[in-house]
Amino acid sequence: MILTKENLKNIDTAKVIVPAEDLLSLPEKVLQFGTGVLLRGLPDYFVDKANRQGIFNGRIVIVKSTGNGDTSDFDNQDSLYTIGVRGIEDGKNVEENIVSSAISRVISAEKDWSAILEVAIDPELKLVVSNTTEVGIQLLNEPVAGNPPASFPGKLLAVLYERYKALGNTANAGLVVIATELIPENGKKLEVIVYELAAYNLLEDEFINWSKASNIFCNSLVDRIVPGKPDAAKLAELKDELGYEDQLLILAEPYRLWAVEGNDKVAGVLSFMQADKGLIVKPDIEIYRELKVRLLNGTHTLTSGIACLSGIDTVKDGMDNADVLNFVEQVMRKEIAPAIPYQVSLEEALVFSGTVIDRFANPHIKHLWLSITVQYAMKMKIRVLPVLFNYHTLFNTIPPFITFGFAAFLHFMRSSKLEGGKYYGSFNGLKYVINDDSAAYFYRKTVEVNEAEYVEEVLNDPEFWGADLNEIPGFIEVVENDYDNILEKGITAALENLNRKLKAVK
Repeated sequence: MILTKENLKNIDTAKVIVPAEDLLSLPEKVLQFGTGVLLRGLPDYFVDKANRQGIFNGRIVIVKSTGNGDTSDFDNQDSLYTIGVRGIEDGKNVEENIVSSAISRVISAEKDWSAILEVAIDPELKLVVSNTTEVGIQLLNEPVAGNPPASFPGKLLAVLYERYKALGNTANAGLVVIATELIPENGKKLEVIVYELAAYNLLEDEFINWSKASNIFCNSLVDRIVPGKPDAAKLAELKDELGYEDQLLILAEPYRLWAVEGNDKVAGVLSFMQADKGLIVKPDIEIYRELKVRLLNGTHTLTSGIACLSGIDTVKDGMDNADVLNFVEQVMRKEIAPAIPYQVSLEEALVFSGTVIDRFANPHIKHLWLSITVQYAMKMKIRVLPVLFNYHTLFNTIPPFITFGFAAFLHFMRSSKLEGGKYYGSFNGLKYVINDDSAAYFYRKTVEVNEAEYVEEVLNDPEFWGADLNEIPGFIEVVENDYDNILEKGITAALENLNRKLKAVK
């Protein structure tokens, strides 16, 4: 049995949350650029949840722009799909299956652009959401009268212009546009490009004035782990569990956050925020970015080298190791949380850190530590250095867990082999690929400098770090000591000694 509208009545509602029939005919209020799993697992999840509570009462039209424009997977299932929520929330196991009816249809931009323009002029339309990857928000000077325009900003401008021509110069015709692409200031960057493209197309001033007064472009931050489509074995397992076949099925962790930068008008359009605390609309969302980048991403970064050198493959496996778990808890709660370089209360940071522990321990998400080491050096600079400097400013001391993470990073990045254009590291018989734009730099340091001088040579390079680490007196010496302990005792014993020593001090 395939998941379709006709087959909903045959699904076991004891296992699956199934939409009521009236939800399948709600008006189309959202135009979404992108069919990816993140959008279907986060914004579309919120819309579906609100519809089931009678709050938003609107569905989503999706524009498919990539590939050959084929929409058959969605057409075959009447755009229904299952969201399997799996993981840990507040220390408790969560397992939930939801058939989402949030999507009304998926339209190929390449094959049926006129249908998308018909949606653009629908008075019921209130919201545009995008996730076209970072490459999508780029300026391509092109005529927007194309069929369709090639770029996403071009398509969006064509939608806005068509709406203006059909509905007139009225504030009620305006839309809220929310970008979810993983770049800073995503909505504002999109807005700048759209108006640059409008100027290139010599669109009339009346349209520009209407658009700037009536359409609102919002920055947003998305945070939920939604892995890609499960493999064939997992799909077969879920088919047996649910009692039907679903080629669009996605799995998602319980944690969800969509922080949208907007005013009361935006909050009114996003009325579905009433259905779930994970959707937040505020004039300033930087605090959510800082919490995520410092506590989740920063902890990931500082722990990844330790775990990899210990032969631990996944984040979940790391949480099952007492010493790695202790490192994660201590570095996050004792060193990062009190030193986030933003006005955030320690209580709020500690609450967020609790959700991070749950997410790291999720047995349903196979997140490889080696994947987290991709662009390791850049992540240390962006995610960790600001916290390190702020910690020293606030407490006039050196954070011992962060320094140990630095030492593990330097061990991991010490490149011993160049082969086929790839750099490799090795530690205690373990060999691995160093996937980092700075790999050549560390390879040169490995070749040119003996190991006794390696740490000092790298950390004393302000051009590389974009900062002078000597401004933290004693930091380089502490990292050197940790580096030597790891070299002499091995990563496992060195970490165990660190945990034991600091526990004894407290």
